[in-house]
Amino acid sequence: MRTTDLRPTKLPARLRDTQRLLFIAKHAKWTGGLHPDDGNHAVYHRETREILEGLGIPLLVADDYSALFERPEADFVFPLLNRGGFFNSEILLPLLCNRLGLPYVGASPIVRGLSDDKHLTKLEAAARGVPTAAWALFRRGAPVDVARCPPAARWVIKPNNSSASWGIRDAHSRSEVARAIAEVHALDHDALAEPFIDGSDVEVPVVTIDGEPAMLPMMIFEQADPAHLRTYQEKRDLVDRSAKYSLKLFDDAAMREQLLAYTRQMADVFRPFDYGRFEFRVDFATGEIRLLEVNLNCNLWSEKVFGRAAVAAGFSQAELIETVVAESMIRQLVGFARKDAA
Repeated sequence: MRTTDLRPTKLPARLRDTQRLLFIAKHAKWTGGLHPDDGNHAVYHRETREILEGLGIPLLVADDYSALFERPEADFVFPLLNRGGFFNSEILLPLLCNRLGLPYVGASPIVRGLSDDKHLTKLEAAARGVPTAAWALFRRGAPVDVARCPPAARWVIKPNNSSASWGIRDAHSRSEVARAIAEVHALDHDALAEPFIDGSDVEVPVVTIDGEPAMLPMMIFEQADPAHLRTYQEKRDLVDRSAKYSLKLFDDAAMREQLLAYTRQMADVFRPFDYGRFEFRVDFATGEIRLLEVNLNCNLWSEKVFGRAAVAAGFSQAELIETVVAESMIRQLVGFARKDAA
Protein backbone atom coordinates (compact mmCIF):
# COMPACT_ATOMS: atom_id res chain seq x y z
CA MET A 1 0.00 0.00 0.00
CA ARG A 2 1.50 3.31 -1.07
CA THR A 3 2.00 5.89 1.66
CA THR A 4 4.28 8.49 0.05
CA ASP A 5 4.62 10.40 -3.22
CA LEU A 6 0.85 10.44 -3.66
CA ARG A 7 -0.49 12.54 -6.49
CA PRO A 8 -4.12 13.37 -7.27
CA THR A 9 -5.76 11.77 -10.30
CA LYS A 10 -7.28 14.08 -12.87
CA LEU A 11 -10.50 13.17 -14.63
CA PRO A 12 -9.45 12.21 -18.17
CA ALA A 13 -10.75 14.53 -20.87
CA ARG A 14 -12.36 11.61 -22.73
CA LEU A 15 -14.46 10.84 -19.66
CA ARG A 16 -15.20 14.47 -18.88
CA ASP A 17 -16.48 14.95 -22.42
CA THR A 18 -18.58 11.78 -22.70
CA GLN A 19 -19.93 10.97 -19.23
CA ARG A 20 -22.80 12.46 -17.23
CA LEU A 21 -22.54 12.21 -13.45
CA LEU A 22 -25.42 11.84 -10.99
CA PHE A 23 -24.65 13.00 -7.44
CA ILE A 24 -27.21 11.72 -4.97
CA ALA A 25 -27.09 12.56 -1.27
CA LYS A 26 -29.57 13.39 1.46
CA HIS A 27 -28.51 17.04 1.50
CA ALA A 28 -27.27 17.31 -2.09
CA LYS A 29 -29.42 20.41 -2.65
CA TRP A 30 -28.63 22.04 0.70
CA THR A 31 -27.57 25.70 0.59
CA GLY A 32 -27.31 26.57 4.29
CA GLY A 33 -25.08 25.88 7.27
CA LEU A 34 -25.49 23.23 9.95
CA HIS A 35 -28.64 21.11 9.65
CA PRO A 36 -30.76 20.99 12.86
CA ASP A 37 -30.65 17.17 12.95
CA ASP A 38 -27.73 16.14 10.75
CA GLY A 39 -25.43 19.03 11.63
CA ASN A 40 -22.28 19.23 9.52
CA HIS A 41 -23.37 16.35 7.25
CA ALA A 42 -25.49 18.81 5.29
CA VAL A 43 -22.50 21.15 4.91
CA TYR A 44 -20.41 18.21 3.68
CA HIS A 45 -22.95 17.30 1.00
CA ARG A 46 -23.21 20.92 -0.14
CA GLU A 47 -19.42 21.21 -0.35
CA THR A 48 -19.15 18.01 -2.40
CA ARG A 49 -21.86 19.14 -4.81
CA GLU A 50 -20.12 22.48 -5.34
CA ILE A 51 -16.81 20.75 -6.09
CA LEU A 52 -18.48 18.38 -8.56
CA GLU A 53 -20.09 21.36 -10.26
CA GLY A 54 -16.60 22.70 -10.87
CA LEU A 55 -15.26 19.54 -12.53
CA GLY A 56 -16.68 20.45 -15.92
CA ILE A 57 -18.60 17.19 -16.28
CA PRO A 58 -22.40 17.34 -16.84
CA LEU A 59 -23.89 16.96 -13.36
CA LEU A 60 -27.33 15.86 -12.18
CA VAL A 61 -28.23 16.31 -8.51
CA ALA A 62 -30.78 14.31 -6.50
CA ASP A 63 -31.63 13.82 -2.83
CA ASP A 64 -33.94 10.80 -2.91
CA TYR A 65 -33.76 7.12 -3.86
CA SER A 66 -36.53 7.65 -6.40
CA ALA A 67 -33.96 9.24 -8.72
CA LEU A 68 -32.86 5.67 -9.49
CA PHE A 69 -36.25 3.97 -9.68
CA GLU A 70 -36.05 4.57 -13.43
CA ARG A 71 -32.91 5.08 -15.48
CA PRO A 72 -31.74 8.70 -15.10
CA GLU A 73 -30.06 10.76 -17.80
CA ALA A 74 -26.67 9.89 -16.32
CA ASP A 75 -23.87 7.45 -17.07
CA PHE A 76 -22.21 7.26 -13.66
CA VAL A 77 -23.36 7.70 -10.06
CA PHE A 78 -21.69 9.17 -6.98
CA PRO A 79 -23.92 7.78 -4.19
CA LEU A 80 -23.74 9.43 -0.76
CA LEU A 81 -27.28 8.74 0.42
CA ASN A 82 -25.96 6.16 2.88
CA ARG A 83 -28.29 6.59 5.85
CA GLY A 84 -31.82 6.55 4.53
CA GLY A 85 -33.68 6.20 7.81
CA PHE A 86 -34.38 2.47 7.47
CA PHE A 87 -32.51 -0.73 8.28
CA ASN A 88 -29.77 -1.70 5.79
CA SER A 89 -30.33 1.46 3.74
CA GLU A 90 -26.54 1.53 3.12
CA ILE A 91 -26.82 -0.90 0.24
CA LEU A 92 -29.93 0.38 -1.54
CA LEU A 93 -28.30 2.90 -3.89
CA PRO A 94 -25.68 0.47 -5.23
CA LEU A 95 -28.43 -2.14 -5.65
CA LEU A 96 -30.53 0.30 -7.65
CA CYS A 97 -27.49 1.13 -9.77
CA ASN A 98 -26.85 -2.57 -10.41
CA ARG A 99 -30.48 -3.03 -11.42
CA LEU A 100 -30.08 -0.29 -14.04
CA GLY A 101 -26.60 -1.34 -15.13
CA LEU A 102 -25.10 1.98 -13.99
CA PRO A 103 -21.52 2.08 -12.68
CA TYR A 104 -20.99 3.96 -9.42
CA VAL A 105 -18.39 5.10 -6.93
CA GLY A 106 -17.73 2.62 -4.15
CA ALA A 107 -17.89 -1.09 -3.42
CA SER A 108 -20.59 -3.54 -4.51
CA PRO A 109 -23.73 -3.92 -2.36
CA ILE A 110 -22.62 -7.14 -0.68
CA VAL A 111 -19.23 -5.64 0.18
CA ARG A 112 -20.88 -2.46 1.46
CA GLY A 113 -23.06 -4.67 3.63
CA LEU A 114 -20.02 -6.57 4.89
CA SER A 115 -18.35 -3.37 6.08
CA ASP A 116 -21.57 -1.84 7.39
CA ASP A 117 -22.22 -4.90 9.57
CA LYS A 118 -19.74 -4.41 12.43
CA HIS A 119 -20.13 -8.04 13.52
CA LEU A 120 -19.14 -9.35 10.08
CA THR A 121 -16.22 -6.91 9.87
CA LYS A 122 -14.96 -8.13 13.23
CA LEU A 123 -15.20 -11.73 12.03
CA GLU A 124 -13.05 -10.79 9.02
CA ALA A 125 -10.53 -9.15 11.34
CA ALA A 126 -10.40 -12.14 13.70
CA ALA A 127 -9.87 -14.50 10.76
CA ARG A 128 -6.81 -12.49 9.73
CA GLY A 129 -5.27 -12.04 13.16
CA VAL A 130 -6.17 -8.35 13.33
CA PRO A 131 -7.03 -7.65 16.99
CA THR A 132 -10.52 -6.41 17.79
CA ALA A 133 -12.42 -6.16 21.07
CA ALA A 134 -14.43 -9.21 22.13
CA TRP A 135 -18.10 -8.72 21.33
CA ALA A 136 -21.60 -10.15 21.35
CA LEU A 137 -24.23 -9.59 18.67
CA PHE A 138 -27.94 -9.44 19.44
CA ARG A 139 -30.07 -9.58 16.30
CA ARG A 140 -33.45 -7.90 16.62
CA GLY A 141 -36.15 -10.52 17.13
CA ALA A 142 -33.77 -13.18 18.48
CA PRO A 143 -33.50 -14.12 22.18
CA VAL A 144 -31.34 -11.79 24.28
CA ASP A 145 -29.02 -13.44 26.78
CA VAL A 146 -26.67 -10.80 28.19
CA ALA A 147 -24.56 -13.56 29.74
CA ARG A 148 -23.05 -13.85 26.24
CA CYS A 149 -21.44 -10.42 26.65
CA PRO A 150 -17.70 -10.61 27.31
CA PRO A 151 -16.74 -9.69 30.89
CA ALA A 152 -16.09 -5.99 31.46
CA ALA A 153 -16.51 -3.21 34.00
CA ARG A 154 -18.08 -1.06 31.30
CA TRP A 155 -19.65 -1.94 27.95
CA VAL A 156 -20.44 -0.02 24.78
CA ILE A 157 -23.74 -0.93 23.12
CA LYS A 158 -24.47 0.40 19.63
CA PRO A 159 -26.46 -0.35 16.50
CA ASN A 160 -24.59 -3.01 14.56
CA ASN A 161 -25.18 -0.93 11.39
CA SER A 162 -24.67 2.78 12.03
CA SER A 163 -22.31 5.69 11.52
CA ALA A 164 -21.03 8.68 13.50
CA SER A 165 -21.89 6.91 16.80
CA TRP A 166 -25.61 7.23 16.13
CA GLY A 167 -27.54 5.34 18.82
CA ILE A 168 -24.46 4.54 20.94
CA ARG A 169 -24.81 3.84 24.67
CA ASP A 170 -22.70 2.59 27.54
CA ALA A 171 -23.51 0.38 30.53
CA HIS A 172 -21.86 -0.60 33.80
CA SER A 173 -23.90 -3.70 34.67
CA ARG A 174 -25.49 -6.52 32.72
CA SER A 175 -28.94 -5.22 33.61
CA GLU A 176 -27.97 -1.90 32.03
CA VAL A 177 -26.65 -3.81 29.02
CA ALA A 178 -30.02 -5.54 28.64
CA ARG A 179 -31.83 -2.21 28.76
CA ALA A 180 -29.46 -0.66 26.22
CA ILE A 181 -29.94 -3.61 23.84
CA ALA A 182 -33.70 -3.19 24.11
CA GLU A 183 -33.34 0.52 23.31
CA VAL A 184 -31.25 -0.20 20.21
CA HIS A 185 -33.75 -2.84 19.09
CA ALA A 186 -36.48 -0.24 19.49
CA LEU A 187 -34.62 1.81 16.89
CA ASP A 188 -35.16 -1.14 14.48
CA HIS A 189 -31.50 -2.11 14.58
CA ASP A 190 -29.47 -5.09 15.68
CA ALA A 191 -27.30 -4.40 18.74
CA LEU A 192 -23.60 -5.05 19.27
CA ALA A 193 -22.05 -5.02 22.75
CA GLU A 194 -18.34 -4.95 23.55
CA PRO A 195 -16.10 -3.83 26.42
CA PHE A 196 -15.29 -0.13 26.47
CA ILE A 197 -11.62 0.50 25.69
CA ASP A 198 -9.94 3.57 27.15
CA GLY A 199 -7.93 5.50 24.59
CA SER A 200 -8.32 7.47 21.37
CA ASP A 201 -9.48 6.60 17.87
CA VAL A 202 -6.82 6.48 15.15
CA GLU A 203 -8.25 6.84 11.66
CA VAL A 204 -6.54 5.40 8.58
CA PRO A 205 -7.97 6.93 5.37
CA VAL A 206 -7.43 4.87 2.23
CA VAL A 207 -8.08 6.14 -1.29
CA THR A 208 -7.40 4.63 -4.70
CA ILE A 209 -4.48 6.04 -6.70
CA ASP A 210 -3.27 4.49 -9.96
CA GLY A 211 -5.75 1.67 -9.39
CA GLU A 212 -4.24 0.61 -6.05
CA PRO A 213 -5.13 1.36 -2.42
CA ALA A 214 -3.05 4.24 -1.06
CA MET A 215 -2.98 5.49 2.51
CA LEU A 216 -3.34 9.17 3.26
CA PRO A 217 -1.71 10.38 6.51
CA MET A 218 -3.21 8.82 9.63
CA MET A 219 -5.27 11.03 11.93
CA ILE A 220 -6.18 10.74 15.60
CA PHE A 221 -9.17 11.97 17.55
CA GLU A 222 -7.07 12.76 20.61
CA GLN A 223 -9.23 12.65 23.73
CA ALA A 224 -8.67 14.80 26.79
CA ASP A 225 -10.24 11.97 28.79
CA PRO A 226 -9.46 8.47 27.46
CA ALA A 227 -12.69 7.23 29.06
CA HIS A 228 -14.93 9.67 27.19
CA LEU A 229 -17.58 8.10 24.93
CA ARG A 230 -17.87 10.17 21.77
CA THR A 231 -21.48 10.83 20.70
CA TYR A 232 -23.38 11.48 17.49
CA GLN A 233 -24.15 15.04 18.60
CA GLU A 234 -20.43 15.73 19.05
CA LYS A 235 -19.43 14.20 15.72
CA ARG A 236 -22.05 16.23 13.88
CA ASP A 237 -21.06 19.50 15.64
CA LEU A 238 -24.51 19.78 17.22
CA VAL A 239 -22.89 20.37 20.64
CA ASP A 240 -19.55 21.86 21.66
CA ARG A 241 -16.89 19.16 21.96
CA SER A 242 -13.76 21.35 21.80
CA ALA A 243 -12.69 20.46 25.34
CA LYS A 244 -13.31 16.72 24.84
CA TYR A 245 -11.23 15.77 21.80
CA SER A 246 -9.43 17.22 18.81
CA LEU A 247 -8.46 15.90 15.37
CA LYS A 248 -4.70 15.80 14.74
CA LEU A 249 -2.11 14.07 12.59
CA PHE A 250 -0.98 10.79 14.16
CA ASP A 251 2.80 10.73 14.51
CA ASP A 252 3.64 7.66 16.62
CA ALA A 253 6.12 5.93 14.29
CA ALA A 254 6.13 2.56 16.07
CA MET A 255 2.35 2.23 16.21
CA ARG A 256 2.05 3.56 12.68
CA GLU A 257 3.83 0.54 11.24
CA GLN A 258 1.53 -1.87 13.06
CA LEU A 259 -1.56 0.08 12.03
CA LEU A 260 -0.38 0.07 8.43
CA ALA A 261 0.07 -3.71 8.53
CA TYR A 262 -3.44 -4.21 9.94
CA THR A 263 -4.93 -1.82 7.38
CA ARG A 264 -3.27 -3.68 4.51
CA GLN A 265 -4.83 -6.93 5.71
CA MET A 266 -8.30 -5.44 6.08
CA ALA A 267 -8.20 -3.44 2.84
CA ASP A 268 -7.70 -6.65 0.86
CA VAL A 269 -11.05 -7.92 2.20
CA PHE A 270 -13.04 -5.14 0.55
CA ARG A 271 -11.27 -4.38 -2.75
CA PRO A 272 -12.28 -2.68 -4.94
CA PHE A 273 -13.88 -0.03 -2.73
CA ASP A 274 -12.52 3.30 -4.13
CA TYR A 275 -12.21 4.90 -0.69
CA GLY A 276 -12.73 3.99 2.95
CA ARG A 277 -11.70 4.70 6.52
CA PHE A 278 -10.21 2.05 8.81
CA GLU A 279 -10.79 2.90 12.44
CA PHE A 280 -8.73 1.63 15.39
CA ARG A 281 -8.90 2.20 19.13
CA VAL A 282 -5.46 2.78 20.65
CA ASP A 283 -4.83 2.52 24.38
CA PHE A 284 -1.60 4.43 24.88
CA ALA A 285 -1.33 3.27 28.49
CA THR A 286 -1.00 -0.38 27.42
CA GLY A 287 0.05 -0.02 23.78
CA GLU A 288 -2.91 -2.15 22.67
CA ILE A 289 -4.49 -1.59 19.25
CA ARG A 290 -7.98 -2.83 18.41
CA LEU A 291 -9.88 -2.54 15.12
CA LEU A 292 -13.21 -0.82 15.72
CA GLU A 293 -14.80 -0.80 12.30
CA VAL A 294 -14.40 -0.13 8.58
CA ASN A 295 -16.34 2.67 6.92
CA LEU A 296 -16.62 2.50 3.13
CA ASN A 297 -18.14 5.47 1.28
CA CYS A 298 -17.33 7.38 4.43
CA ASN A 299 -17.35 11.11 5.17
CA LEU A 300 -15.05 13.07 2.82
CA TRP A 301 -15.78 16.52 4.26
CA SER A 302 -12.84 18.95 4.31
CA GLU A 303 -13.09 19.38 8.09
CA LYS A 304 -13.13 15.66 8.89
CA VAL A 305 -10.54 12.89 8.65
CA PHE A 306 -10.34 12.53 4.87
CA GLY A 307 -10.25 16.23 4.11
CA ARG A 308 -7.62 17.01 6.73
CA ALA A 309 -5.51 13.99 5.74
CA ALA A 310 -5.71 14.99 2.08
CA VAL A 311 -4.32 18.43 2.88
CA ALA A 312 -1.47 16.81 4.81
CA ALA A 313 -0.73 14.70 1.71
CA GLY A 314 -0.66 17.80 -0.51
CA PHE A 315 -4.16 17.49 -2.00
CA SER A 316 -6.78 20.21 -2.09
CA GLN A 317 -10.32 19.18 -1.21
CA ALA A 318 -11.30 19.51 -4.88
CA GLU A 319 -8.39 17.26 -5.88
CA LEU A 320 -9.49 14.66 -3.32
CA ILE A 321 -13.04 14.53 -4.70
CA GLU A 322 -11.83 14.49 -8.30
CA THR A 323 -9.41 11.64 -7.48
CA VAL A 324 -12.21 9.53 -5.99
CA VAL A 325 -14.48 10.06 -9.01
CA ALA A 326 -11.75 9.73 -11.63
CA GLU A 327 -10.24 6.54 -10.19
CA SER A 328 -13.66 4.91 -9.93
CA MET A 329 -14.57 5.86 -13.48
CA ILE A 330 -11.24 4.69 -14.88
CA ARG A 331 -11.61 1.37 -13.03
CA GLN A 332 -15.05 0.60 -14.38
CA LEU A 333 -15.60 2.18 -17.76
CA VAL A 334 -14.64 -0.22 -20.54
CA GLY A 335 -12.31 1.15 -23.17
CA PHE A 336 -10.48 3.63 -20.99
CA ALA A 337 -7.03 2.42 -20.01
CA ARG A 338 -5.10 3.90 -17.11
CA LYS A 339 -2.89 5.83 -19.53
CA ASP A 340 -5.93 7.99 -20.27
CA ALA A 341 -5.50 9.55 -16.83
CA ALA A 342 -2.19 11.05 -17.87
